[in-house]
Amino acid sequence: MSINFDDHSITRRLAASLFAAAITLSTAAASFAADTVVLRVGDQKGGNRSLLEISGYAKDLPYKIEWSEFPAAAPILEALNAGALDVGYTGDLSFLSVYAAGAPIKAIGGTKSDAKTQAILVRQDSPIKSAADLKGKRLAGTRGGWGQFLIDATLEKAQIKLEDATFAPLGPVDAKIALVAGSIDAWAVWEPYVSFATLKDKARVIADGEGLTPTITFIVASDNAIATKRAVVQDLVQRLNKARLWSLDHVAEYAKSTAELTKLPEDVLLSAYTAQRTSPIVIDQNVVKEVQEASDRSTRYGILPKTLDVSKAVDRSFTAAAAGSN
Repeated sequence: MSINFDDHSITRRLAASLFAAAITLSTAAASFAADTVVLRVGDQKGGNRSLLEISGYAKDLPYKIEWSEFPAAAPILEALNAGALDVGYTGDLSFLSVYAAGAPIKAIGGTKSDAKTQAILVRQDSPIKSAADLKGKRLAGTRGGWGQFLIDATLEKAQIKLEDATFAPLGPVDAKIALVAGSIDAWAVWEPYVSFATLKDKARVIADGEGLTPTITFIVASDNAIATKRAVVQDLVQRLNKARLWSLDHVAEYAKSTAELTKLPEDVLLSAYTAQRTSPIVIDQNVVKEVQEASDRSTRYGILPKTLDVSKAVDRSFTAAAAGSN
């Protein structure tokens, strides 16, 4: 499942399609004006709302966005499942965990980052030098998401049985404290936590997600929103794709703006954004195949309760125009 980020074909395809999308947006604006629609969107601080605003794509919305800020992806998914949100943004495996439980949601778009920006960290003074040294160690990460998956996949690659290491289900804040305190041996996490830990806490990376994880974050919509608010959901996906392309050409400006909003150090965010090179995706057969492989692995690891058909968990129509512009 390795990802070649020197190949910017997906980004080029989306850039080409956005000219056509502009015509769609202007047509949609006329239809929205007669009866203002409210789109309820879940976000995290420094997330999609700030990206839309700094890039300028939050201007002239022909509908109203009602933003709700959450501390993490899990409560966003819970709110989507409960019908309290129309759209959210979450990691691929977290989405699949909730979808597997029967939530009426679909992945409709999203982004992909460099898989190396998911990493397993150890303290600077740790005797652990590589994944081969993780046997018998206490490893922390998010349960049911990227953290647990990366730990299991890394152990498997190193030919270490999963039961020969101890998994500590901790969120990023608690895991960071535990690593510094020495109560865990290693921590599986993503950006900007990786950059913060390496730049500020002098942590070391001993393994990463290259070849192991899709590193996809999905835009997720409720089935009800797809059925009843399709035009505005489509518009939001297109604006987010445009904003994400903007961020690739304005990394320093994006990092500065987000730092002011989140109070995270600007150098940490600049490091994170530069490393991630987060780009919008087309949900095509390649994406479905890559996520299916991760899903099947997750079922084998016991992260997902059952085997899933990823093709039924996505709605490709929202990025179909970009796919057709290749």
